[in-house]
Amino acid sequence: MKKLERSLNLTSVIAISIGGMLGSGIFVLPGIAAAKTGSSIWLAYLLAAVCILPAALSKSELATAMPSSGGTYLYIERAFGPIFGTIAGIGLWLSLLLKSAFALVGFGAYLSVLAKMPIGVTKYVAIFFLGLILLLNIFGVKKVGRVQIVIVSISLITLAMVLVFGLPTVDPELLDPFYSDGAMGLISTVAFVYISYAGVTKVAAIAGEIKNPSKNLPRAMILSLFIMTLIYVSVAFALVGNIPMEQLATDLHPIYTIAAINGGSYIGYIVAIIGVITLISMANSGVLAASRFPFAMAMDKLLPEFMGKIHSKYLTPVSSIILTCITMALVILFLDVVKIAKLASAFMVMMFISVNICVVILRETSAQWYNPTYKSPLYPFVQIFGIVSGIVLLIFLGFIPLLAILTIVLLGYLIYLKIGKKTARTGILRKYGHRPALYLLYNKNRNNKREPLDLSKINNSVLDGKIASEAGVVIPLFGNENSPEMLLEIGAALNKKEVTQAVNITEVPNQTFLDAVMEDNPKIHSLARRISGLARARKVKIDFEAVVTHDLSETIQELSEQTHSDWMVMGWNARAHKGILVRNPIGWFVDHVNSDFALFRDNGVRYISKVVMALRPGRKDKNFVAIADRVCMFYKASLTLLHVVNEETSDAEMASIEASSIALLRKASSPSNVIVKRAKNPIESISVTSAEYDLLIIGTTEKGNWQNVLFGKNKDRFADSSACSVLRLTVKD
Repeated sequence: MKKLERSLNLTSVIAISIGGMLGSGIFVLPGIAAAKTGSSIWLAYLLAAVCILPAALSKSELATAMPSSGGTYLYIERAFGPIFGTIAGIGLWLSLLLKSAFALVGFGAYLSVLAKMPIGVTKYVAIFFLGLILLLNIFGVKKVGRVQIVIVSISLITLAMVLVFGLPTVDPELLDPFYSDGAMGLISTVAFVYISYAGVTKVAAIAGEIKNPSKNLPRAMILSLFIMTLIYVSVAFALVGNIPMEQLATDLHPIYTIAAINGGSYIGYIVAIIGVITLISMANSGVLAASRFPFAMAMDKLLPEFMGKIHSKYLTPVSSIILTCITMALVILFLDVVKIAKLASAFMVMMFISVNICVVILRETSAQWYNPTYKSPLYPFVQIFGIVSGIVLLIFLGFIPLLAILTIVLLGYLIYLKIGKKTARTGILRKYGHRPALYLLYNKNRNNKREPLDLSKINNSVLDGKIASEAGVVIPLFGNENSPEMLLEIGAALNKKEVTQAVNITEVPNQTFLDAVMEDNPKIHSLARRISGLARARKVKIDFEAVVTHDLSETIQELSEQTHSDWMVMGWNARAHKGILVRNPIGWFVDHVNSDFALFRDNGVRYISKVVMALRPGRKDKNFVAIADRVCMFYKASLTLLHVVNEETSDAEMASIEASSIALLRKASSPSNVIVKRAKNPIESISVTSAEYDLLIIGTTEKGNWQNVLFGKNKDRFADSSACSVLRLTVKD
């Protein structure tokens, strides 16, 4: 099967993104939003754009890491797991259908201008046209996309003409008062109009079709957001400056009203026709997008199977489309326009908060398969702002939207327990979450028994598929090491037994079948050849295997248990592992692997002849000296024991430290010496000293705190500042 070509350029992506935002947010919403805050409605649109920017940046990053995953629903499922995937799917479905229902209500309002019908009848007219949309989607009418581009273009031209004739006629007296309900009214209005920008991230779902997505996707989102913000702010300003507030506050067709005021009744009718076409088109595309979520969730076994069936003739998900349209009809009939808009905004805010959290989880856990080509700038400040601002907006939306969100969370959880619990997928948070997160979100049973590692998943065409059960050291390889050979040398240097076990582990998302990535891999062949050469040159025994897995951490733990190893040795980028609710895999391994643990930061040193060991007070010096001496004997290197003390340390104390250190080194077989030095900044002092050595050995980093998590101070500062390679040791009690 031929792979789909990337065909969408930057202009096309911007057009799609603008099309996702253009509709009820400007044709219907400004009037009822102005009733909440007065002439400051334009400022509310501006602030809403600022609040949604983090989600746009975060979703750009997620989309370039998972370009064909299908959007927000699967991003959340991969980060949080199927429970939250179920909740997110329902939330996104409701948000889209509520927005579409709101567009149909507006459609009825514009149609009432042309048909001269009572405003109370518009709901039933909207239901009739919803029925037509239902049939259109079931029969799968094609080429709607091209018509939509034409409609978007006509709508933009119409809005541009509204500005050309509306801005010069702004009446300053109509702009007073600026705030009708103070700052609180403004913030609640920001939350209210939030839904207007929801379509900005719509293009993320088609990232796989975009040319150069790492550049074009974020550019398209930001540019389209800027363009639509300019349009929304300008049109809102023109509306409050031309239409008296008492009239605008109840106006569901404000674009028609301003056109009729400035251009006369015939111009008003033309604009009303354009409004009708635009809103019915947006409602149709909304039904198309919303109906995909129940269908996708059924395919993922999170909803009943019948929701995932497609019509044999029309090849459309009939059950999903019917459910979506019936729900929309109930919304139109029984909810007023303000409640529809509030609920749509609330569900979208919740989803965008989740998108920002997804980026934090995937970045902090360093999931092996998560490798975005575009990364959101100013991480994690942008995401923190998006999360905090979203929570504030949810609060200001009021009690009913919050109650609706809690209801959806409960409903999603119950659906998962009834239907989705059978799925074997787990989220990144469950794999690497700290105990508070796991008990809070998953009620994790810490005594659950794992099945033995499935060695049938090893690529037998390259290897024999047997793990050396008596290996003294296990070395997982992930494919991102600077030099696998150097890491294996360090492992062999630590090994007191005969065999060193190296395992190349490839972690794939749960949505990918393992068999799909188990074909012969030239890189594995190359690695096996190089490791064989290293074993011969160093005269050590190294067994090499390759494993494909869905769960990196559990696989490594099983390897540790099956080999009865003394050491687990891994490559390292100097990141610390502590966090409040999430941590990267290294933190998980330290807590769960039964053996001693060594992390090697490869700074490019290839010949080790001088080793320096710097330990913090309170370490088990005898154990560490014995380990360092073993490494030095392997490399035929010298050992220096370094103590950095504060400037207030007396000469007598320094002499005592030196004497005790010399006593420790008496049992060392390699050439050794002691250095005790005063320093105001121990990190800087060790960094300067490390320039004279080839390998720095240190103990486990100090515990992290909330500031490290929030502000990205997640590096081991001693390792990060070292001029030579670093070996960090964690010795179990």
